[in-house]
Amino acid sequence: MKVRADGVVQEVTTSGKQIVSALVERVGAQRCGLWFGDQTSLSLTDGMLSVRVPNDFYREWLSANFRDELVACCRELTGQTPSVTFVVGAIADEDGEGSASTTASLRPTVEATPESVSRTGHSASTNSPREDQPATASPAAVSKRVDDGAPRRQFATFDEFLVGTTNRIAHSTALTVAEQPGSLTPLYYYGPTGVGKTHLLESIWSAVSAARPRTRSLFLSAEQFTSFFLEALHHSGLPSFRRKYRSVELLIIDDIHFFCGKQATAVELLHTIDTLLRNGRQVVLAGDAAPAELQALGPELTSRLAGGMVCPIQPADHSVRQGIVRQLADRHRLELPDDVVQMIAGRLTDHARQLSGAIHRLHAAARATGESVTLAMAERELADMTMHNGQVIQLAEIEKAVCDVFGLRPDSLRSDRKSRAVSQPRMLAMWLARKHTRRALSEIGDFFGRRSHTTVISAQKRVHHWMAEGSALGGVEPTWTAEEAIRRVEAKLRAS
Repeated sequence: MKVRADGVVQEVTTSGKQIVSALVERVGAQRCGLWFGDQTSLSLTDGMLSVRVPNDFYREWLSANFRDELVACCRELTGQTPSVTFVVGAIADEDGEGSASTTASLRPTVEATPESVSRTGHSASTNSPREDQPATASPAAVSKRVDDGAPRRQFATFDEFLVGTTNRIAHSTALTVAEQPGSLTPLYYYGPTGVGKTHLLESIWSAVSAARPRTRSLFLSAEQFTSFFLEALHHSGLPSFRRKYRSVELLIIDDIHFFCGKQATAVELLHTIDTLLRNGRQVVLAGDAAPAELQALGPELTSRLAGGMVCPIQPADHSVRQGIVRQLADRHRLELPDDVVQMIAGRLTDHARQLSGAIHRLHAAARATGESVTLAMAERELADMTMHNGQVIQLAEIEKAVCDVFGLRPDSLRSDRKSRAVSQPRMLAMWLARKHTRRALSEIGDFFGRRSHTTVISAQKRVHHWMAEGSALGGVEPTWTAEEAIRRVEAKLRAS
């Protein structure tokens, strides 16, 4: 069974497909493909979810990072909370016991693993997290590694990037780096989700690969860097890991805010960047916050970022959103009247993924009904999306709604009180702030009583755990589950 880059699950039985699809919805296709690859299988039998993994490293990592998500997926599908066991052992062939109807295994596509450009300009990936593989590969080796006819990873290019007032400088610096690697290093992009950071990273990769196919390059996410570093630390050995990552000419890492709180990995990245900078190599990074807001990375690493080229990217302006809508519609061969383009670009203002979701929905509706897309049809089909974006929610509004629902004094959530009657609503408020606002972790923590960003992260994890377990909030009156409390607060927000 496979998870494609767009999150579509293929070649699985009904129960397996449901579990994996639910997991993709919760953690994303990339993370799902990375950790639940062809060396991992899921089997749900009589309320017991068995996760078979290849080694102890996988067992410890999945148990610590995915147990709650797996439990929540099973409860959502079956209405029951399963017990979860992680078993170390080889996966049976498809003709053997592993092909039982309740078993689902994932094979990651190229997107789910770090790609390395070979001396022939092709991208290569590995099927396991070992990093003692060579950084180069022939086209034949690549084709063998991406098996079963899975679609190759298609990277974005500069031609597809729409330039506006909010991203013009970022686009210009990306072009400069692609034409002259090492001229602006390190280059750091930051901004909220869906503003084009990853698109620019992929465009740099594509341009360098096309113009200089013999360039030794690596493109990966921060989570992938972390997992391969830990694998090298515990099993395959650090020397080969360091030879690979410190000998490249171009290193691109996305989502570096993932390193926050991971001291050992951040130190390894710091030394890797220092080595590359000393040798005049190009480093390109992207994250969701300015260097000053990423203090959990450590002062040394944030100072390296601040000492290079720091490029903020803001959400697209109206003209760029119009261009994105038309570009997406052209890809789907979907004819959109100008008034529909104006409506979508005017009402969906958060990020480009919203626009993509709107076009996908209109395309599906047009095919299902046989109707041409009109303004009335678009407003009907996108009513829930446009309604959600009709008003920006402020932190103060979330604070007031939570206090009203739980009957707390207005200043309770910002106080130093640590009783569960206050701390649990405060954690719910932080969780809601992350869901409904685009504020940075540090801003949310500062608003709710000058707390650190790690407190906000801890609150998020705690609320996710409550929701996965379906447990009632303790010490809070009235007694609600986390989901029920969230529904009541969100209803209050909508009413206000």
